[in-house]
Order: sequence, then C-alpha cells, then structure tokens
Amino acid sequence: MSSSHQKKVAVILSGCGVYDGAEIHESVLTLLNIEQQGATYQCFAPDMNQHHVINHLTGEETAEQRNVLVEAARIARGDIEPLAALKVADFDALIVPGGFGAAKNLSDFAFEGAELRVQVDMMVAVKAFAEASKPVGLICIAPVMVGRIFGEGVIATIGNDAATAEAMEQTGITHQTCAVDDIVVDESHRLVTTPAYMLAQNISEAAAGINKLVIQVLEMTG
Repeated sequence: MSSSHQKKVAVILSGCGVYDGAEIHESVLTLLNIEQQGATYQCFAPDMNQHHVINHLTGEETAEQRNVLVEAARIARGDIEPLAALKVADFDALIVPGGFGAAKNLSDFAFEGAELRVQVDMMVAVKAFAEASKPVGLICIAPVMVGRIFGEGVIATIGNDAATAEAMEQTGITHQTCAVDDIVVDESHRLVTTPAYMLAQNISEAAAGINKLVIQVLEMTG
C-alpha cells in the first residue's frame, strides 16, 4: 500500500446492539481490521429514533426510545457524525456492519421483506459511493438492501438462509451462498459481502470473513 495516501473508510452504524442496532462485535472487528490494514475510518449513523429498543438480556421489547446516532456513538467512542453529513469525496470506501439495526433502522427489511425501503440518508450515502465507483462492503444482514441501491443483477450474500435469500432475489439481487469465513465479490458493482453472524457461531468465525472483506474492499480502492 502506498504511503502517499492513507485510505479512508466511512463506516455506517445502525445503533448499538444486535437486536435493535449495529452488531457490536462486527462493528469493532470492522474498525480494528481497517486500522490493521493501515487505513483510517470515520463512523456515521442516521440521526433518527430507533425502530424500537430491545432488552438484550431478556430479548424483550422495552417502552423506551433511543436515537440511532446517540447509541452508535457508544461503539465509536463518541467520534461519530450524522449520516446526512457524509461526503463521498472525503472517503475511498464504505463499510456497513450488520445487526438488526440494518434491517430495522437503515431499512425496514425486518418488517417488509422484499417490499423493503431503505432509509433516506442511507440510500443517498451508498448510492453516492456506487456512482463514484468507490467500493462498498456490507456485512451480515446489511446486504439485503443492495437490490434497492444498486438495482437488478447485483450479486451479494447473507450466507445460506433460504428465506432471506429468496426475499433478496425478489428485489433483483443475485444471491450466492457463502461460507462464514469467506466473501462474495461483485466486481462490476464494486460490492463485497460476507455472512458474519448470519452464520458465525462465535467471534472468531465472524472475524475471519470480516478480515477478508476489509482487505478486499481496500484492495478495490486501487
């Protein structure tokens, strides 16, 4: 990697916690791997209320309201910006960790399936990277959005969950099954996806695929 330009990656978080926000292990592994590859990152999240709040000890919904940006700031150690402020020109690549926040906050896939809509700031941000031909990496459940963003024929994986893959195919995605420690690369759309906790039984398994994804995304920045 040339020392003349340190690669900069935008990371979009969707809250804090697997059941209602960003998957914390996936998020931290992403940030760690970006830095270990000699690149830097800036975190972003939409400034909006979460769809709902889940007690992660019991799995039950609670009555409280939480803001996606405020919650995601926990993972980012306070160094985070509103997603609406993301300028594609400032970055070489984009990576989005998973967790249900990707399917409840960044989109409504968890409720609407193939009829999903992508949150407006998310749509604008990822489309900007696509139109600039800058690589995008999506982890875990996050790839369910790519049909809406990239259009018909985009290739992606969430692992091997048949029902999720079928819903993705209905949105124009060509789904490829993928092992937990591997990635799927769509060269023409400059998109990299990996299953992570869609398949991972532990943090080490999640780390293997995320490591490959980060390396591949940074390689595709040219």
